[in-house]
Amino acid sequence: MEQVQIHEIHIDADRLVAGLARNWWALLLRGLLAVAFAVFTWLQPALSITAMVLVFGAWVLVEGLLGIWAAWTMRGSGNRSWLLLLWGLASVIAGVLTLAMPGITAIVLLYFIAAWACVTGILQVLAAIRLRKVINNEWWLILAGVLSLLFGVLLVASPFSGALAIAWLIASYAFILGVLLVLVSLRLRRLRR
Repeated sequence: MEQVQIHEIHIDADRLVAGLARNWWALLLRGLLAVAFAVFTWLQPALSITAMVLVFGAWVLVEGLLGIWAAWTMRGSGNRSWLLLLWGLASVIAGVLTLAMPGITAIVLLYFIAAWACVTGILQVLAAIRLRKVINNEWWLILAGVLSLLFGVLLVASPFSGALAIAWLIASYAFILGVLLVLVSLRLRRLRR
């Protein structure tokens, strides 16, 4: 009985990896968007918090839509793509809430970002654990998830930091996350071949 379940999990994980490998470019695009967001933020540190809200909201919304699209394309392959779907939905919700309330205060934005980072971080770690027996170097995705979670906790622990410090912290997080997602996507692209 246990052997059948282990075999089914392995087949399910293989399908998940195959679906991710087919859509490696979506993960690459998500990583590149994160890096572009980071560079833009570093180059324009004096942006008003409202502009930062709009840029962040747009980035998270697009990132979430790409995640939902990836989960949607894998729905018929028999695997459980619910982790990707939840990851995308969490990002879309954070993006829509951010864009719907551009006059939001820095502290409320901080908590939106912190909640999004914590939820997506946990989901990234869960997805990596699920993939650990199928692909090598899954630690990149685990590292991205842990980074997201730590980022969210740091934002909650220090909510009264200056807007410039928060902007730099967000940019640093986005850059590292983007690089890690690019590395995962390139690994998946090699698996596709």
